[in-house]
Amino acid sequence: MLLAITVSSTLDNVLQFIGLLLLFVFILGATYFTTRWIANYQRTTGLNRNIKVIETYKLTTNKYIQIIQLGEKILAISVTKDRIEVLAELSEEEITFFSPENQNTKGDTFANILEKIKNRKSKS
Repeated sequence: MLLAITVSSTLDNVLQFIGLLLLFVFILGATYFTTRWIANYQRTTGLNRNIKVIETYKLTTNKYIQIIQLGEKILAISVTKDRIEVLAELSEEEITFFSPENQNTKGDTFANILEKIKNRKSKS
């Protein structure tokens, strides 16, 4: 009698564990797909607008200088916690547009740096 109760409770525990594991995997999958859907939604709603941030430079913790494009105008603005002020209106000849491929200022990619670290460790 005692053996039947022990086997029954062990089987119940295993089934509960499997059920909780399946529930966890379902919630994890739902979270993943919901996050991707929200990211795609936000990305598509921001496209083809008349406002575009070209460049941002951080001065202090809550003070920035930004170059933005509003329709056909290009403006330099200062952004603080409480205010936004126009500093100057710029022409396209006065600014340099950088492509994402050319923004690596040191010339090293992550793969190159990782390779250098691996080489140092193998020499040691």
